[in-house]
Amino acid sequence: MTQITHPSGDPPYLRIVGEFRRRIAAGELAPGDRLPSTRRIAEEWGVALATATKALTTLRLEGLVEALPRVGTIVAEPAAAPTPVPAARQQAPRTREQELTLDRIVRTAVEIADAEGLTALSMRGVAARLGVAPMSTYRYVPSKEELVLLMADAAFGEESYPADAPEGWRPRVELGARTMWRLYRRHPWLAQLGSLSRPLLVPRLLVHGEWILSALDGHGLAPTELFDIHVLIYSHVQGLAVHLEREAHAEAATGQSEDQWMDSRAPDLRALSESGRFPAFTKVVGGFENGYDLDLDALFERGLRALLDGLTPVVEGGTPAP
Repeated sequence: MTQITHPSGDPPYLRIVGEFRRRIAAGELAPGDRLPSTRRIAEEWGVALATATKALTTLRLEGLVEALPRVGTIVAEPAAAPTPVPAARQQAPRTREQELTLDRIVRTAVEIADAEGLTALSMRGVAARLGVAPMSTYRYVPSKEELVLLMADAAFGEESYPADAPEGWRPRVELGARTMWRLYRRHPWLAQLGSLSRPLLVPRLLVHGEWILSALDGHGLAPTELFDIHVLIYSHVQGLAVHLEREAHAEAATGQSEDQWMDSRAPDLRALSESGRFPAFTKVVGGFENGYDLDLDALFERGLRALLDGLTPVVEGGTPAP
């Protein structure tokens, strides 16, 4: 656990803030360097996640750091001196409690989940990021579970569809699938919510389902078959998107990028290839001229094309699905 010298009696979050201020001032952390995640700070300093969040929030409000989606918190570039505001234009500041709204709570929670994942999200953490009392957020939303539903509904509502829909079922389905993929790309934590057997029931997600279903409707498909196809398309998008959040979480937990992790496993991979037990695997892996780059965007497009190629005779020719 990190040992920090601090004046007796300082709140825990101020001890953390003071240490990071010192590191930034001393050049130990330069602009663009990434700070530990809230979970890592909580573990190293032996504090609650909300305390770690409050420390990072304080640094952010001071302009020393900034939060970047899917990157985390980094040291900010030194800011230029602010232009003084004439006294005549100055107004008494509103308190943060007065400015608190449900929309701000949801947007702040989405920012936390985008930057650090759902595991870093808590009601106290959201309150700390907003600079309000821990219980203030509960006046607007009763629980973290309810907050996550509101976050999901807001995130799925960021994309909509044109009034003049493309001609043909396939272009419409492709548009719907790619729209969903963009949303999961932007907010990878969305893929962690719900399952095929227990779907996430929020209105703005259903907007995307309505688009796909309406594209497939009118081709003589039985309701069960039509809905099965819709589920297959959705599961292709969500199934790949799950790995976006898993990789981000793994990198934050281990401190290793995907490439670094694979490099560290090179001896294990070589041992498996040389064992003689997996000839097809060895042949394929040996054929990679420059290694294998797992490109989820390319896999998404390849899988979508193969899926729709296979569904074309079902949708257009009335051929029953196997």
